[in-house]
Amino acid sequence: MKIILATLNAKYIHTSLAIRLLKAYSEHEFSDIHLAEYTIKDPVMNMVSDLFQKRPDVIGFSCYIWNIEETIKLVGILKKVMPEVTIVLGGPEVSYEPLYWMKREPGVDFVVNGDGEETFHHLLQELRDERKFHFVYGVAYRKGEEWIVNPPRPKSDLNTLPSPHRFPDDLPDLSKRIVYFETSRGCPFNCQFCLSSIEVGVRYYDIERVKSDLLYLIDNGAKIIKFLDRTFNINRNYAMEMFQFLIDNHRGCVFQFEITADIMRPEVLDFLAENAPPGIFRFEIGVQSTNDETNELVKRRQNFAKLSRTVMKIKGSGNIDQHLDLIAGLPQEDYATFRKTFNDVFAMEPEELQLGFLKMLRGTGLRAQAAKYDYTYMEHAPYEILSSHVMPFGDIIRLKRLEDVLEKYWNSHRLDHSVKYLIRHVFPSPFDFFQEFGDYWDERGWRKIGHQLEDLFTRLHDFLTARGTMSMEIISGLMKLDYFLGHKYKPRKIWWEPTLGKSQWASWLKEIAANPGSLSQELKGTGINERELQKYAVLELLPFPLAEVLTSISGLRADEGTAVEAETANGKGISASAQAGAEAAFPAEVEVFDQASAQADISTLVADARAGRSTLLVVLYQQDESGKPQYYAMPV
Repeated sequence: MKIILATLNAKYIHTSLAIRLLKAYSEHEFSDIHLAEYTIKDPVMNMVSDLFQKRPDVIGFSCYIWNIEETIKLVGILKKVMPEVTIVLGGPEVSYEPLYWMKREPGVDFVVNGDGEETFHHLLQELRDERKFHFVYGVAYRKGEEWIVNPPRPKSDLNTLPSPHRFPDDLPDLSKRIVYFETSRGCPFNCQFCLSSIEVGVRYYDIERVKSDLLYLIDNGAKIIKFLDRTFNINRNYAMEMFQFLIDNHRGCVFQFEITADIMRPEVLDFLAENAPPGIFRFEIGVQSTNDETNELVKRRQNFAKLSRTVMKIKGSGNIDQHLDLIAGLPQEDYATFRKTFNDVFAMEPEELQLGFLKMLRGTGLRAQAAKYDYTYMEHAPYEILSSHVMPFGDIIRLKRLEDVLEKYWNSHRLDHSVKYLIRHVFPSPFDFFQEFGDYWDERGWRKIGHQLEDLFTRLHDFLTARGTMSMEIISGLMKLDYFLGHKYKPRKIWWEPTLGKSQWASWLKEIAANPGSLSQELKGTGINERELQKYAVLELLPFPLAEVLTSISGLRADEGTAVEAETANGKGISASAQAGAEAAFPAEVEVFDQASAQADISTLVADARAGRSTLLVVLYQQDESGKPQYYAMPV
């Protein structure tokens, strides 16, 4: 019996842990078992052709909200060209309403519910032998014109499952793809919009086995390992031991975790701040809403004050990137309260802020209560809401526009200095900037066309000019800085008219080559000459004192003393003195951004710009192994 375990990943770089778990569990008895991974963008006939040529007897598909519709289309065609093949679906998308999928697509023969390893193995045995499917707990199947759903199977003992990480065929691509890894299953929380709330309790793999698998992956070239644990830090001792192990053995590999920030204990934060090497850990933190009434309705326990302290403590260390999530459309979250939620969270300026929209997932408590909150939502996956009792479709559309520019202008980190200036000095709040710009973007029809890097700058400049934004000389200068920093190599063109003529450019290059210490003592020691400057340097005259403008956007736009390291004019972060009133939870050396004084200072900066206090900006490319440009600023 030839068995194919298949799935459609969202992207090529992703890998499926589920089908590897199934193969690892069954291959000792079913040796003719193979993996087939595609993407949701692959042409359906290409996938059908590939599977047809493999001539399987059984095909098992791993199903999620992002691939179920494409999978169902694929199954329908496969059954037409291979009517004798047995089709099995499994995964979270089909586990909670198996009969729906069997009724919707006649080509589906079996659905595996819950943990799949033992159930799928037992099903294979019955397919091969006596076909007594009523004995297979955890499976749904067809019996003539009937649909049968067997009782659930008890949860697996995770330590009886073979490792899914030791297949030789995976080794050549380990460095090119994301490796998904689990140390536990289950979630201790009961959030009504999440499938993880359905399983009570948390099960763990033996930690020594986990370490062994991780070492194997690292030794064989894995570059990114993403942990699938719903709350990696729920068991403090387990998490601490894992953090220490990964710090000791990372060898450049990057590890991503989902954590619950408001339960992170101070000693764990101190340990990470002192010991985590920069760049090897990335934390994903689900905030979802800061509206207490909303969180209570969805049974989400969250202390936002503690969450904020955790995020800011981690941010202050500068070692760990953080990805924070929001969900628009939760019960009692209207446009106005979501604006507050967005601004509450953006005040911490996470490296990435993802705005998602509520999805009414099959099996969740919130889907069962959809009528209570007057939800309308998509009939098919991803089941995204269209409206609720307090958020009409028009508000959803507006937030979609905000999401679009948030991704382009914050999460992409293409215009960090420019956006910080805008949300500190120009717009009433971060939400107002992204929403107003998103509305303008949509009005101009830019959502319908693509964009290059240069377009991001010219379109922002168009928007700010059209609304009559003040201090455009400063904003334009920061955009030029961001544009230069967004290139690995010296850019061939710029999107503005240069401020320096050829003779001025040549004159400045000669002066810098003759006296590099005028820019930086660090540069003086490199022995850079005029020819190298011509090859690797760009120059621009900014009509304002750059160092003072950068100081005005250092710290963090946050309340109650939240803070982050300041950024200096030479592009290297240094600690600023603490401002009175900062919370004791934050490191004493970080600076608190003072919105009121910053607004007062900006008029002085504009006056300085107009009085001729300028800065020569020099950006150098390809100067070290990091590949990042280095910039220097000299008052003129």
